[in-house]
Amino acid sequence: MDRKCICENCEFRNIVFSLLSDQEVQDLCNNKHEFSFAKGELIHREGDPVVYFKYLKSGLVKLYRTTSTGEEQVITITKPFEFVSNINIFSDERYSYSVAAVEDSVVCAVKLDFIRKISLANGSFAMGLLSKISKVNEKIIIQTLDIRQRNLAGRVAYILLYFANEIYGTRVFDLPVSRQEIADFIGMSSANVIRTLSDFKKDGILKVNGKTIEISDIGRLETMSRIG
Repeated sequence: MDRKCICENCEFRNIVFSLLSDQEVQDLCNNKHEFSFAKGELIHREGDPVVYFKYLKSGLVKLYRTTSTGEEQVITITKPFEFVSNINIFSDERYSYSVAAVEDSVVCAVKLDFIRKISLANGSFAMGLLSKISKVNEKIIIQTLDIRQRNLAGRVAYILLYFANEIYGTRVFDLPVSRQEIADFIGMSSANVIRTLSDFKKDGILKVNGKTIEISDIGRLETMSRIG
């Protein structure tokens, strides 16, 4: 845990905390901690008490729920500076979802009592924070609906394009999740995901080397996602 205060230089300040005064930023630093999580490590579990307002500083995480049979339902996989862990922090005392690192990640955690206190004192900050959380919630809803309206090939294509365009910004990337996690994300079996990736490779849409994915024909992949 690192208590060093570097809030004044943090990228996140430009997103929401720019609405704080210098004194409020200093107060924030006194209530902030950083935690490092290795790939696969649990950041918090569904049902854990909500103590901190958390945001992802670096890395990649997945938001998920566990069914009564022990299966994971992946809700979204997201990049830094999105509030996936904070969906219900103002409405419930315990987390409704689990969050785990899918890459080595650093999470900044601010005491929730401080966030509530400063929200009451600074209306602009409160509105900015709620606006950001609302946009993330809307993104998750739209993403879920977009996936559900596609067939198997369309769902796999959609997720590959999501990683390429929104997460990494490149057509060549190391897939950060397992085939099973993709299956949990898109609501299909891992066998179907493996077969679809194999079909994409055979058709010249992808090059696959272990975890490394290269999108060879992004036009065809976009068409597959759109009509799937």
